[in-house]
Amino acid sequence: MRKLITIALGFALIIASYFVVQAMIKSNQRPERKAKKIVKTVFVDIVKNTDIPITIKVNGNLVAKNRIEIFSEVQGVLHTTSKEFKAGVAYKKGEVILKINKEEEYATLQSQKSNLYNTITSIMPDVRLDFPDEYEKWRNYLTGFDFNKPIPNLPEINSEKEKFFVSSRNIYTTYYNVKNLEVRLRKYTIRAPYNGILTDALVNPGSLVRQGQKLGEFINPNVYEMEIAISASYSDLLKKGSPVKLKSLDNSQSWEGKIIRVNGRVDQASQTVKTFIQVSGKGLKEGMYLEAHLIAKQEENAYEIARQLLVNNEKVFVLQDSVLALVDVTPVYFKDKTVVVKGLKEGTIILSKPVPGAYFGMAVKVYNSTPTTK
Repeated sequence: MRKLITIALGFALIIASYFVVQAMIKSNQRPERKAKKIVKTVFVDIVKNTDIPITIKVNGNLVAKNRIEIFSEVQGVLHTTSKEFKAGVAYKKGEVILKINKEEEYATLQSQKSNLYNTITSIMPDVRLDFPDEYEKWRNYLTGFDFNKPIPNLPEINSEKEKFFVSSRNIYTTYYNVKNLEVRLRKYTIRAPYNGILTDALVNPGSLVRQGQKLGEFINPNVYEMEIAISASYSDLLKKGSPVKLKSLDNSQSWEGKIIRVNGRVDQASQTVKTFIQVSGKGLKEGMYLEAHLIAKQEENAYEIARQLLVNNEKVFVLQDSVLALVDVTPVYFKDKTVVVKGLKEGTIILSKPVPGAYFGMAVKVYNSTPTTK
């Protein structure tokens, strides 16, 4: 009997435990929640097609338009001048940049002048007898002969007989030898051809300068040129005199330049045309790396958008009845951050900022509910 009671109590306990567990499960069940549909807010613009200038952006280095490399045409020891021959020293037009020892050459010149003077003096008795009408001009020539100045031109020959006579005495040969030495003597002094600055100095006073040796570089720091390579497709649009805007790489400075030359040949390897820009202004120095902006042409009936808005380089998202749709466009020119496209209808509402996860048919709402035009 006791055994039956124990079994019955066990079954009762199991049944009671089952109902308790079921009650606990029901009490812990939460009501199902319906997922809320999220509608993203977008920024939009209204398309207004206009004529957009296509600006070509290229980079290049500045080179002084007036720039010479100084070479020595003679040999000798370099002398000091009123200014140091150092990079950064400025000279005015005609001012002495370099002076090379010319004592030996000067002595040779004076010797040749003396030969010319003596030769003309020796023919004077014959001139008095054979050419009495020409005597006075040769006498005046000798009177005006100054050994410390460039020799004057020979008197004008008035007859063929006189010409043969003068030539037979080697006067012409001696005269042109003197002229040649005078020209050579001037090469011992190098003067500034224009106002400028020395950018490179390769010799020092006291050193021996040899013929053909490079001595330095001299530039005019007021006018510069920049060589750039433009795609051949735009070569017919680039005109001499067209304005060009130049900027430093950090956009802290800008200058106005102009196209001065366009090469008539296309580079076969790169299919580009070399174009030369002239620019002047404060803050410019040779070797500076600048960015040039050239207006090549006007693209008619076009619209400019951010490059991030372009889908697969051929479509953009537009807004139609609060739903996104994709329309085809034709990109005509890519810039760094924007792209010029054609094919958008006037008044179309287009996204102005990219929407993460955007897709065709996506429901959205417009920020402030009022799109803007640009």
